[in-house]
Amino acid sequence: MTMLELELTFEDGTQRLHRGAPPITIGRAAHCAVRIANWRVGKQHATLAVRGDSIVLEDLGTLAGTMVNGTRIATHAPLMPEDRILIGPCQVRVRLDPNAGGATDDSCDEHAVAPAGVADAQAEPRDPMQDAMVLLPYHKRLHAALLQALDLRRRDVAGMSDQALRAEAQKLLDDLVGQDGDLPSHVDRARLCRAVLDEAVGLGPLESLLADPGITEIMVNRHDEVYVERGGTLARHAAVFSSEQSVRWVIERIVAPLGRRIDESSPMVDARLPDGSRVNAVIPPIAIRGPSLTIRKFPMRRPHLPDLVRNGSLDPAMAGLLMLCVRQRKNIVVSGGTGSGKTTLLNILSNTIPDGERIVTIEDAAELRLHHEHLVSLEARPPNLEGRGRVDIRDLVRNALRMRPDRIVVGECRGAEAFDMLTAMNTGHEGSLTTLHANSPRDALGRLEAMTLMAGLDLPLAVVREHIASSIDILVQQARLSDGRRLVTAIVEVTGMESGRIQLQELFRYDPVRGFVDTGLRPTFMDGWQGDGPDARGALAAVYTNAVQDGSA
Repeated sequence: MTMLELELTFEDGTQRLHRGAPPITIGRAAHCAVRIANWRVGKQHATLAVRGDSIVLEDLGTLAGTMVNGTRIATHAPLMPEDRILIGPCQVRVRLDPNAGGATDDSCDEHAVAPAGVADAQAEPRDPMQDAMVLLPYHKRLHAALLQALDLRRRDVAGMSDQALRAEAQKLLDDLVGQDGDLPSHVDRARLCRAVLDEAVGLGPLESLLADPGITEIMVNRHDEVYVERGGTLARHAAVFSSEQSVRWVIERIVAPLGRRIDESSPMVDARLPDGSRVNAVIPPIAIRGPSLTIRKFPMRRPHLPDLVRNGSLDPAMAGLLMLCVRQRKNIVVSGGTGSGKTTLLNILSNTIPDGERIVTIEDAAELRLHHEHLVSLEARPPNLEGRGRVDIRDLVRNALRMRPDRIVVGECRGAEAFDMLTAMNTGHEGSLTTLHANSPRDALGRLEAMTLMAGLDLPLAVVREHIASSIDILVQQARLSDGRRLVTAIVEVTGMESGRIQLQELFRYDPVRGFVDTGLRPTFMDGWQGDGPDARGALAAVYTNAVQDGSA
């Protein structure tokens, strides 16, 4: 006999399983096979039937409607096990029951507690997402109990180190689990305790994600919706927080040691983790679905130029040209979209600056890691609670000019600081580097023009363009392709002004069919250097090869 198995997950984390023979009626009326007692559910809301080998879901004309994978439906077939059905406050997944003939569970009140025996027999996890949802109700209960126990001992835990606090919380949690007779035997207690402990005194489910070297970016859309980037591809992860408040606590643990704050009056913050990972957090009222968190992980091992060549981000001749530009103190701007690898390339190029030069780095949130001895790192600061004490990038660039730098490296130009950065490049600080957001080298020049005009000096556009053309030598364009690869798609030289327009000379470009293409043109500072054409390309590749051999790449 054909049987269907329904897995119901309610908004409060309660889970139920129902097994029964089709057709199955879902609704709030007492006679429905699956009863969901909620005002958002119709008396007879939807039916499930089997036709041939397919499961068919039909909405019975309800006002609230039935959603499948975010789309309202009238009839949906075939219904797959991974499809998410939303009926009122309940998410439902349906599959053919492999153990046909078993007993059915006819009561599905919204807040009913499943009998321990039923849970033991039916809660075998089928995928990581389901496994996390199975643990969530127990996670919430233990987390609340642990916080209460820690609060009762506030005098003892105040002033403890992180290690001592974690040890104390672990002891309390072990006692709580030992006293909890309601935990079913199928629950992985070690995993549950680890998750509760991480959320109570650490960064919650982020702990394991940060420890995974394969994950490069973590995105928390809301407390129960986490995505990660792995190998350049985004995918949803099974990790969940127990509540919105837990996400808020984690955000506060991140920003508090940095002297920053986040609240309703200041609902956005940029921060960094102790390992250098970049963090952006947004909370209500501007985050409609709840607190949101984005972490760009700091790699355990910083990539170097040979890593980019091995990964196909650029070829040896391009690498040699960039190294030559840095050594000959050419001003370089790296442009690209979000997540295209601009900061990574900036860090790599900055590390090829010869030793002995005085470098000043300026960033919103410190990410650059340079190995030079003669280095000063500056970081912008947001205003305090009274709105005072703000130090922005422009203030730092102006101050850096008084610090006798040989080179200035600005993590990213976003506004009026572009004018001061260009001035520094044009007044004795050649060889400086920065990044900005733009989709092409020509767009990057347009962005620089707009940001320079933001300085409020009422300069004519022709003067602004002359300022840019005399300050910037090389533009490097980065891009992130649809398959996740990050490439240098163009290296362009700024050659001057003609007829009021900044002139560009493309040196290398990326072609999807031909790969990295050498245009045959050489930067003006290489005139007469190693000849032209293929000979020059080989000479550029030799610059890179020699640098790899002597360890300077």
